[in-house]
Amino acid sequence: MAGREFLRVKVVELMARGRGLNRMDHESVGIRPQDRPNAPSPAHFEAANRRLAKIDKEVRRRLTDLKTTWQSAPAERVLTDIALVERELDRARRTFGLFFEMFSQRGSIFAPALAAYDTVAVDCYTAVREAAPRIFRGPLLKPLCYMEHGYSPATMRRGVLLSRLLGEPNPFPVVRIPWDRDRPWQAVFLHEVAHNLQADLGIWQENRQALVRRLLGTSRDPLITRIYGRWHKEIFADLAALLLGGPAAAWGMAIFLAHPAPRTLTYRPGSAHPTAYLRIHILVEMLRRMGFTGDAERLTRAWAALYNPRRFHRLPPRLLATSSRLIPHVVDEIAYQTRRNLAQRALADILPFTREDQQAIRAGATRLAAGQAPAGLPPRHLVSAAAYALTSGRVVPRVLADQVIGLLNRRAPTRTAAPAASPREALAA
Repeated sequence: MAGREFLRVKVVELMARGRGLNRMDHESVGIRPQDRPNAPSPAHFEAANRRLAKIDKEVRRRLTDLKTTWQSAPAERVLTDIALVERELDRARRTFGLFFEMFSQRGSIFAPALAAYDTVAVDCYTAVREAAPRIFRGPLLKPLCYMEHGYSPATMRRGVLLSRLLGEPNPFPVVRIPWDRDRPWQAVFLHEVAHNLQADLGIWQENRQALVRRLLGTSRDPLITRIYGRWHKEIFADLAALLLGGPAAAWGMAIFLAHPAPRTLTYRPGSAHPTAYLRIHILVEMLRRMGFTGDAERLTRAWAALYNPRRFHRLPPRLLATSSRLIPHVVDEIAYQTRRNLAQRALADILPFTREDQQAIRAGATRLAAGQAPAGLPPRHLVSAAAYALTSGRVVPRVLADQVIGLLNRRAPTRTAAPAASPREALAA
């Protein structure tokens, strides 16, 4: 009887914890009426609440079963059933916590910057829809940004199973912004959005298979082929970032990747990220293919002045020796060869970037440096213009950040609007 009474108390305590994490709204996460312009859309709240309600339903089902069996079932079974309820409560706690962390930040001082980043992310999808109408199967819930610790931005793709949530799928793309990168001139943000584009376009496997076939046929080297095959997602995101933001994105990535030589010139076995030294050479090749040979040459000279593998490197000799021959194949295959899931178009076709775009970005940078608003510059290009304005040395960073954030938020679609048919409004609000 002592053991059964102990189980009764444990079940009572468990049932007392079994409710309350099944819904959230603006008020519950601290978003005030004045914060609404920067808040997640109703569709994001609805998606979060659907996921929470599904978990809560499973919690309640297991609690109901436990309530009817704990008195008569063997003690070991009762303990197992309790553990299963605890598992679902842990899932609810983790899922609620993730959504609460993201949504509640829209009532903080970071809300305008996060909303501005949302606008850039939506514009990246808009670029695809405008160049390739109907390429997506329908409206998509837009990416949502939030602040967190970490050195670099990162993303959690739509539908990916998150270990943080005990295997729950992510209902919409999430992009993490480090606390010190809240100013929207970060080329690495375009890289993270590109990961989501690659997933939503459904070309991860097709892209990897094509790259592996190409390199194995070219190099006849299974080891080198496996390395580039493992790197393919990151290379895709790098190349797509250049097509989204132009040469400024290449320079931004180089600034982000510039570290002491032992890090930049060290190969990490099993890593999904290309070795930084070679990664910039891949971006240089992409700049050449895009027609920006001047930027390619300047970036090559800058990188060579900092890093010389003849003095030091920890790269596999075959990887270094074959890089100049294989990198053009890598860039061509990923960015310029057609794919079935892109309706027999290439990445460069569905994300076109022209010299006219670059001229507009440069002109926009000049206006930003003078404290003026660029006219007609898409949000993704405004990121590049802001990067150029910052490096001009003629602006106060905080003033520039406030100006760009304000411009981006004035261009944001109405948060409560329903998805529309036009390319610019095709993402869910």
